[in-house]
Amino acid sequence: MDKHTIYHIAERVGVSPSTVSRALSGRGYCGPKTKAKIVAAAKELNYAPDNAAKMLKMGVTNKILFAVPDICNPFYFDMINGINQVLEAHGYLMILFYTKHSLKEELKAIQNLREKVADGMILVSFNFSEDNIGAINKLGAPVVLTNNYTSPHGRDRFDYVYVDTFEGIRIATVHLIEQGNRNIAYVGGSLSEQTGYQRFCGYREAMEEAGLAVDDGFVAESDYTEKGGYAAARRWLSGPARPEAIVAANDLMAIGVMQACEEAGLRIPQDIAVVGMDNLDIASRVHPKLTSVAMQQEEIGRQAAQVLMARLQGEVSGQRAVKLIPKLVVRDSSRRVGGGA
Repeated sequence: MDKHTIYHIAERVGVSPSTVSRALSGRGYCGPKTKAKIVAAAKELNYAPDNAAKMLKMGVTNKILFAVPDICNPFYFDMINGINQVLEAHGYLMILFYTKHSLKEELKAIQNLREKVADGMILVSFNFSEDNIGAINKLGAPVVLTNNYTSPHGRDRFDYVYVDTFEGIRIATVHLIEQGNRNIAYVGGSLSEQTGYQRFCGYREAMEEAGLAVDDGFVAESDYTEKGGYAAARRWLSGPARPEAIVAANDLMAIGVMQACEEAGLRIPQDIAVVGMDNLDIASRVHPKLTSVAMQQEEIGRQAAQVLMARLQGEVSGQRAVKLIPKLVVRDSSRRVGGGA
């Protein structure tokens, strides 16, 4: 069936196309009786506005990009839920863009925003550089990062909403120390990425403050997947000395660690304690239940979207920086008899 336009509605009702446009857009005066006839005719003809034409005329797409490095990680599902709560209230749709931890793909997402595929973007990146930050700062469209980043020149044009991952890993490590553990291993992301390095620094600070040495052999760079956590733990558990506890930089790696411990015949937490970070739903469903750091990912998404919508509506002046605080959720995987809280 041919797509009906405002001209077909105008012919059906016997009014001018401009009258139809005023009635359907709500801009300009149109008598209530005439408007009722136009709305009825539009429904009868299954009229849908041409969004492409609207975009050309108004310069608005009513879409935002959400660029994430990993579409398989449940962490981002909660962020999507938080973002959508805000977008739906403002009549916006989300376009998911998978960047695969790749600077090239992040620059492609930024280019899509430059080409007005969307009105704004929420970007998750693990490694900011002069290339991607420079490209973001040249944009006319608003961008909200979900990481804490400030350029040396201090004239950034983006906002950011983030949770303190350094503090998250620090409190996870402190908890393991308070349970009486001394030989504590850490599995995280790449130390060459800012996010991976920040999380490692949280582990290192907790160890150093407790007067404990960081054993380079007990520090593993991985990829935030179950397989990555499993592989790291397998190496440690097959070596001459195994750790008393393992802190993982996310829950997926922690679950991989737990699988390796189970295969090695080790009881958790009696033989080895495990802590993760993200507090995914699965953390309370595995056995034993996983101690994890709650990262407020839904709230990150909600607040990032609120900042972006406020920016699009011209309600924000000056850079916005929103910091959320992580919280340790203690479960069975780390509790030791006689240990601390």
